[in-house]
Amino acid sequence: MQELHDAPLAPLTTFRLGGPAQRLLTATTDAEVIAAVREADDSGTPLLIIGGGSNLVIGDKGFDGTALRIATKGFELSGTALELAAGEVWTDAVARTVEAGLAGIECLAGIPGSAGATPIQNVGAYGQEVSSVITEVVAYDRHSRETVTLPNEACAFSYRHSRFKAEPDRYVVLRVRFGLEDADGLSAPLRYPETARTMGVEQGDRVPAASARETVLRLRAGKGMVLDPEDHDTWSAGSFFTNPILDEEEHAAFLARAGERLGADVTPPAFPTGDGRVKTSAAWLIDKAGFTKGYGTGPARISTKHTLALTNRGDATTEDLLALAREVVAGVHAAFGVTLVNEPVTVGVSL
Repeated sequence: MQELHDAPLAPLTTFRLGGPAQRLLTATTDAEVIAAVREADDSGTPLLIIGGGSNLVIGDKGFDGTALRIATKGFELSGTALELAAGEVWTDAVARTVEAGLAGIECLAGIPGSAGATPIQNVGAYGQEVSSVITEVVAYDRHSRETVTLPNEACAFSYRHSRFKAEPDRYVVLRVRFGLEDADGLSAPLRYPETARTMGVEQGDRVPAASARETVLRLRAGKGMVLDPEDHDTWSAGSFFTNPILDEEEHAAFLARAGERLGADVTPPAFPTGDGRVKTSAAWLIDKAGFTKGYGTGPARISTKHTLALTNRGDATTEDLLALAREVVAGVHAAFGVTLVNEPVTVGVSL
């Protein structure tokens, strides 16, 4: 297991931000992951788990403890059953399942990060969520000090949330198991309007899985959501804010505020969640509150391609990024009475 001291963490994140870790360990096997976690727990050392670094905002002072980078490898496909080691690169794994003619995660192409992070955040995009295909998650339980296997129903998945996110200091994901679909090379039914429209089909139709993946990659790239070292619009964590979910009273108040600000003929995006609540669009809120693409004059700005992405233009600090995020949160709340919640995990800092 590689060990470094006073190690830079910024290169391990897609923001390319954050100070150093007192110690950085890189684990390439499950046994090394467990040994490092146990050592930290036994000594009372603060522990930071790093996968692909695509969902981390690390403070400029860094991390006073042990950062553990999970770099395990493992892609095992048996029929439609897939098992991924936590350190596998997610977008590469998606490509391999499509090449195998399987459906279920093709519309999650291009999402940066590691496989182990997908159940934590219940990663989703373009009409798919990993919770719909995850069968089991193998994790190290820091409370019981043993490896456990949690079936899907025990993971408490909801929109961009899970049991793992709710108990961040308990579980360390080691492996993720998926149940995919053999649809003779076709995709799962397309659920996202933009994807179906772009492909010239109806929602609910199936298309070649490879075509669905390629379409999603093009759509994401057009929004700066596919990593490119030369494109500062991709020096981000993707969507910085989750789409707000409002109860009936909150939604009514929001509609009233939107009508007052934008006119009675404006209809904000609304997606019923099936439990009496409504999800609206964070991107729409940000744009209509006056934070348009490219907003900002400093080293941290809103992406020129997508209002949901806050970006490092090359020489930003974490504090620059947080200042922009706080400005957006305050502006949206002042305009519409809705409080945006950050999607990335913050380390040593907060909004």
